[in-house]
Amino acid sequence: MLAQRGMTVVFGGGHVGMMGAVADAALAAGGEVIGVIPEGLMRRELAYEELTELIVTSSMHERKQRMSDLSDGFMALPGGFGTLEEFCEIVTWAQLGVHRKPCGLLNVAGYYDRLLGMFDHALGEGFLQPVHHGLVLADADPATLLARMQAWEPPPLKRWLGQDAA
Repeated sequence: MLAQRGMTVVFGGGHVGMMGAVADAALAAGGEVIGVIPEGLMRRELAYEELTELIVTSSMHERKQRMSDLSDGFMALPGGFGTLEEFCEIVTWAQLGVHRKPCGLLNVAGYYDRLLGMFDHALGEGFLQPVHHGLVLADADPATLLARMQAWEPPPLKRWLGQDAA
């Protein structure tokens, strides 16, 4: 779907799991795919070397920064600790004003229902402001989520950074 729309996929650079499946599909559809992988994970994650571009970084921190710089938005598919950590970090960067890009969860078969419930709980307990709660977009349908991400407009910066909160 991303390749058909002329979008470049930027991902973690691994050849296995969901990362590999997304890269395979995008490449098969004629799309551009950029992988970003730290040197230390090249062998462990079986780096996907047949990409449009493979960028090797010296650390995970550099990897995340490079992926952020290359991306216009962020969509997490179902995954484990690494996916959760990276998604929460990129949303935190949004909350802090490091970037103003859409952040989406592809909630396949309700996979992220409990995480989204936790975000609702944090809002209800006062740990999240409504403007920051709204930084996370979620949908079960990839086309719908992508459309929501493309249509998403960040709130005014002052509101975003919580400077107009009482």
